[in-house]
Amino acid sequence: MVRHTLKLHVQALIAAFQFLTRLPIPVTVPFHGPVLSRSVIYFPLAGAFIGGCLAVITWLLQLFVPAWPSAVIVLALWTALSGGLHLDGWMDTADGVLSHRSRERMLEIMKDSRVGAMGVLAAVLLLLFKASLLAEFMNGDKAAIYLPLLILCPIWSRAWMAAAIAGWPSARQGEGIGVLFNEVKGLQASAALLLSSILTCLILGSAGMNASVIFGLLMIGFVLTVSCGGLIAVWLNRKLGGLTGDTYGAMNEAIEALLLFAVVVWLNAL
Repeated sequence: MVRHTLKLHVQALIAAFQFLTRLPIPVTVPFHGPVLSRSVIYFPLAGAFIGGCLAVITWLLQLFVPAWPSAVIVLALWTALSGGLHLDGWMDTADGVLSHRSRERMLEIMKDSRVGAMGVLAAVLLLLFKASLLAEFMNGDKAAIYLPLLILCPIWSRAWMAAAIAGWPSARQGEGIGVLFNEVKGLQASAALLLSSILTCLILGSAGMNASVIFGLLMIGFVLTVSCGGLIAVWLNRKLGGLTGDTYGAMNEAIEALLLFAVVVWLNAL
């Protein structure tokens, strides 16, 4: 029994990385309920991998490249590491919910592989916003503080996806990516949030921050994540009658942008 449970968790960890990143892992795992329901626990680890890659490339670029070109390169890497999965969800969600059509028609629009005008506009504005925030970091002299905080953004945004999957029903009964995670419960979502908190403490602690600062940043990150994600989830649930795989990606993008913005505001206040 213990061996079987351990095997499921190893498969779940691999599935989380295969699903959320483009890290080539030459292992085949079964994408079914017992594995995928556990995989959300490890979503923050996939986010930590992405954040770690971003921190390394940012540090290297700061040595040789001006702020704005560096910001664009980092943002391109950020998008590529997830295969554009979440940005695609952001665009599809914008196309659907901003069309102001009926619920059924919005879901049809979101399912369409073609991108409409609202999706393009939403993507351009989001990328410009994130690039400007990254450039602001790179213009400053607080890299020792900024880099650990950069790693935290994709951790908490992916933890919220686990919470959203568990907390709201699927808008598409029996179809779509979100249906793969129907067995996710509050226990797995809580484990993802706990893992995010542990990772936050470890990352900030390794950066030399004291316990009071770590606790304060942990609380701020948690509150911003839950507030932003919760408000968007409630709004989308009212519009669509539930959530979809696209909306999970959209919330991930929104939370990443909000956390980046909060870091810029905090660093400028120091």
